[in-house]
Amino acid sequence: MSRAGRVVRRGVAGLLGLVVIGAVGGYWYERPLLLTGTGYAAHNACAVRDVAGRKDPASDLPDNPLVPYLRESVEGKQTTGSIFGILASQKAWYAEGFGCTLAGDAPRLGAATSVGVKGNPFSSVPTPTPRKAVGAAIAAAFGDGLPDADKLALGTRGVVVVHKGKLIGERYADGFTAATPQLGWSMSKSVANLLVGRLVAEGLVATSDAGLRPEWKDAKATITIDQLMRMTSGLDWDETYALGTPVTQMLYREKDMGAYAAGLKQRHTPGTYQQYSSGSTNILCSILTERTGAGADLPRQELFAKLGLSSAIWEPDASGTPVCSSYLWATPRDWAAIGQFALQEGAWDGQQLLPDGWMTTSTTAQPVEKTEEPGYAAGWWANRAADGSLLAADLPADAYWAQGHDGQRLYVVPSADLVVVRLGFSPEIESGQLRTERLVADVMAAVATVR
Repeated sequence: MSRAGRVVRRGVAGLLGLVVIGAVGGYWYERPLLLTGTGYAAHNACAVRDVAGRKDPASDLPDNPLVPYLRESVEGKQTTGSIFGILASQKAWYAEGFGCTLAGDAPRLGAATSVGVKGNPFSSVPTPTPRKAVGAAIAAAFGDGLPDADKLALGTRGVVVVHKGKLIGERYADGFTAATPQLGWSMSKSVANLLVGRLVAEGLVATSDAGLRPEWKDAKATITIDQLMRMTSGLDWDETYALGTPVTQMLYREKDMGAYAAGLKQRHTPGTYQQYSSGSTNILCSILTERTGAGADLPRQELFAKLGLSSAIWEPDASGTPVCSSYLWATPRDWAAIGQFALQEGAWDGQQLLPDGWMTTSTTAQPVEKTEEPGYAAGWWANRAADGSLLAADLPADAYWAQGHDGQRLYVVPSADLVVVRLGFSPEIESGQLRTERLVADVMAAVATVR
């Protein structure tokens, strides 16, 4: 080879070396963000397959810049998510009764309490034939009559209507049935409120409890159970679902989600500023599991077994704490049973399982100096905000609801003796376009003459 050729070759090799170094350096710089994406992919694939029993996890994965590069692989109870099958890999592990957990190694969660259907009024009743007006309301919630593209974007997957304690209407999208568990996302926060209520009834916690974590000093030491439920802890937070934000860091990169959120800075005086925070709910449940020693099995012991929620799975983090902000799966009928339990103020199968007045207090929005979320109460959204205005003008003042990412809703209307569940996958639809408030209002009109 000529001298000139050797020089060119060395130049090309040097350039390639710089490209490789730059690529490796770029990878390690971006790796924290990539791990957020692969963590989501691993957990989603594991849960959709092993909890929901569906065959195409990718169809439940919202669009994001990493989707074309994400890969999932399955080996036994382990699901791995990665970039191109080799980079930034994360593992999710399936455990019977507990669903899927992101962890480097299979978590040790103990035995899951057996949960049957005893006491659940909706578990085995036949699908009802709805009254014409109820059926029309449900059809509208599914987008019947819309262009196919709009109906697909609406993404409704399940609707259940309960009136006066009776199942009066239900419908499911193709690929879903009454037996398919669906993820409630932040509807889980409302059920976390019920879990607190159970422990308050048993004298294990009080909503006024403070000094909740040994490392909390100064202002953090004054944060109460009630403030964690009402999102007024004052801890720094960002609920934006994007790569690298606190909420995605917590959900897809942290072994102990409650500890991560508890370690964030104190930005506001507790009780003065209301800011929606999944971190607050996970701190809350880390305290509940510590107080009871029940770990991941706590919801099964205190709620699922007592209500007969045989489909319910509340997935834990790697520390064994249920992810109370986000990871409760249940069939639409079991979600309806949760709403009926709230409607009945905790009375269930001959027992009073919540303290007197718990739901009234929990669904009353309290005034604070500043709120980013008018109407948010103690884990539930109240239709009447603290200033007296209504969030949903078409619904009664006493209505309240659980609300989750991608269009999950559970409405309770005490004055109409009504529970309405809408579940779906609607990442492209704004909240006001979901038609859920219209669904509830139309059902109310349809049952108004029923005695």
